[in-house]
Amino acid sequence: MRVLVTGDRGYIGSVLVPYLAAAGHDVVGLDSDLYRGCTFGELAEPNGTSIEKDIRDMEARDLDGFDAVIHLAALSNDPLGALDEKLTYAINHLASVRLARVAKRAGVPRFLFSSSCSNYGASGGEALLDEEAELHPVTAYGISKVLVERDLATLADDSFSPVFLRNATVYGMSPRLRLDIVVNNLVAWAVTTGAIRLSSDGTPWRPLVHVEDVCRAFLAALEAPREAVHAQAFNVGGTDENYRVRDVAAIVADVVPGAVVELAPDASPDARNYRVTCAKLAETLGVEPRWNVHMGAAEHYDAYRGADLTLEEFEGPRYQRLKRIASLLDAGQLDPTLRFVRVGSRSTT
Repeated sequence: MRVLVTGDRGYIGSVLVPYLAAAGHDVVGLDSDLYRGCTFGELAEPNGTSIEKDIRDMEARDLDGFDAVIHLAALSNDPLGALDEKLTYAINHLASVRLARVAKRAGVPRFLFSSSCSNYGASGGEALLDEEAELHPVTAYGISKVLVERDLATLADDSFSPVFLRNATVYGMSPRLRLDIVVNNLVAWAVTTGAIRLSSDGTPWRPLVHVEDVCRAFLAALEAPREAVHAQAFNVGGTDENYRVRDVAAIVADVVPGAVVELAPDASPDARNYRVTCAKLAETLGVEPRWNVHMGAAEHYDAYRGADLTLEEFEGPRYQRLKRIASLLDAGQLDPTLRFVRVGSRSTT
């Protein structure tokens, strides 16, 4: 199939695009490239056919000839989503729905939306939630994902199939590495300081999934018969891969010699607390995780040590999404709507 991947130069996208290409698909990326130059260590910059464009500017002619859209692009994670909530809704919700409408008008039959288990939010944590569970998002990021699912469902018909892939919290190595998500973050603290710093009391539950397992889920949903996925949601991860944050910290302590767990000075309770079942993903699409958190923590430990990751690098804007955006805003390279400021026809970056 000919596939457009939005956000192809992001954390998941830079792993997904070569994965789809290796499976034989003709893949084109589209990304505003906010994180250019933020590549980890010696890993190669994302490559392949990619269009530099904001999803807010998409037109039907941009989607001519595609068999599917995989929509990853978003202001991704809760702290970044809180930077400007109106802008988060404008990009994550309204622009995503507009993109789906444009894709439908262009005759694209399948639209895979990268949603999130953040949709479940403050669900209490103990029960295993399936895709029919009530949604309780608590942040602008989570609410935006719920709104997109709601609005895309109304577009579903015989010619247009939206699919909602609710990713668990992702970990794993990527050319566009993020160190502001839980497993990646805790290992980075352990490697650079010897301490595993928890920003909450460690009791909330989180489902976790390796980025490669996310890619396997997207490929399966892309290739599945229409009737298996049409207008359906799938929790992406593994039912056995639900962890309390303190248990993740204990795993990291087991992987990183000498590391000790400590609470950050500003540690506070976290309302986000949920466990999910991924039985539907396994039964319908045959996708079960090949990674677990211990394997992922070891992968990160080896990579950080191999790259001599420093505390300054870890805490800087290169691997922290909110700090990266803030640095571009402070430098005048982005305007308040998060578009690159251009002089003539050339970007100031």
